[in-house]
Amino acid sequence: MKINLFWFRRDLRLDDNPGLDSALMAGLPVLVLFIFDTNITEDLPPDDPRIGFIYESLGKINRELVLKNGSLCILKGDPLEEFGKLLQAYSVDTVYANRDYEPYPAERDSAVSVFLKKHNIRFLTFKDHVIYEKDEVVKQDKSPYRVFTPYKNAWLKRFAAGLNTQQPAGEAVEGDFVKSSHSFPSLEQLGFRENQTRVGPYDLSVIKDYGKYRNFPAADRTSRLSPHLRFGTVSIRKIVSLASATNQVFLEELIWREFFMQILFHFPAVVTDNFRPSFNRIRWRNNESEFRRWCNGETGYPIVDAGMRQLNLTGFMHNRVRMITAGFLCKHLLTDWRFGEAYFASKLLDYELSSNNGNWQWAAGTGCDAAQYFRIFNPLTQERKFDPSGEYTGKWVPEKRSPAYQAPVVDHTFARERAMEAYHISMKEF
Repeated sequence: MKINLFWFRRDLRLDDNPGLDSALMAGLPVLVLFIFDTNITEDLPPDDPRIGFIYESLGKINRELVLKNGSLCILKGDPLEEFGKLLQAYSVDTVYANRDYEPYPAERDSAVSVFLKKHNIRFLTFKDHVIYEKDEVVKQDKSPYRVFTPYKNAWLKRFAAGLNTQQPAGEAVEGDFVKSSHSFPSLEQLGFRENQTRVGPYDLSVIKDYGKYRNFPAADRTSRLSPHLRFGTVSIRKIVSLASATNQVFLEELIWREFFMQILFHFPAVVTDNFRPSFNRIRWRNNESEFRRWCNGETGYPIVDAGMRQLNLTGFMHNRVRMITAGFLCKHLLTDWRFGEAYFASKLLDYELSSNNGNWQWAAGTGCDAAQYFRIFNPLTQERKFDPSGEYTGKWVPEKRSPAYQAPVVDHTFARERAMEAYHISMKEF
């Protein structure tokens, strides 16, 4: 029996899923697949909470599929090898998937497409986790935007005109699902372990007042949407539709996400290199002891330490505090942004390469935004402004007013002058 195959990746839901909908509407029974890609998972600890969230989301999908007389096929290994095994067990007409724009997934999908073509199997991919992808929002000369505000304005203009947008679908498309010959495995059978750190539910009620509370970490009025958008347990079309009708400030945060994705697509070198080559000669200090203090939340600056301790314990950090902690590492300690970017990547439940890279280069002043490199946050001023009652810092750094609290790792005024000099020298040498 001929079947079609839908391959889940970062789109873990049955509703409003363009690739899955297309597979179901093609007329053949559909086998739904997820592969724990060992090219990714082998670099993660077996109890990584993001794997746990993926597994939990797959369990929900499988329960929904069972009600539709199907089940989810879960495999673990190199995707090319796993597809080779699948083609021995099933007669596949077409493989459907939603596009992923990061360098490794793009390379992987290209290899899978070539492999399937050799077996006379089509590989069709669809736009899903963005409103505008790749080069849909570009300048008149078709070159990519390098600065956020012009990109945002062009994005909003296209969105208002309804150009190249997909409307959120209603209920999940009906069709025939295939029951997998593989039983649903336990986390342990896959070689993973449970972690007490969990991704919680998102809260859309905060969108209305997002602009009012977004800079105050003690208020805890964030949507917690980011990991759900990262792994596609919620449709970006539904969230953008809600935000555009409710809160422009929240909508702009979603546009930032797409801006950094198109930067990564057009300028893939940013993964390892400064977006602005003029800063390639910055003489980073990269003091290992100071970096450890930053990682552990032991810098002697309460708002920096609070953010790092929150990250280490929960896998989450408030966005305002992310900017403060990242800027502190790069400019107060003169530590290369790549060290901080890698540390955040290992901890954040919502880690996404494009946003993490873009925001770290923004904090370091080496990125694509128009903000100047000499913007250096004073962590004491930031604390007084955004945590005036001390509720946030008091929660995560309870010893901050006691003699036990460590002295600052560096004086702010001295650090600022040192950073300015390092950046100036780099620009002169360019």
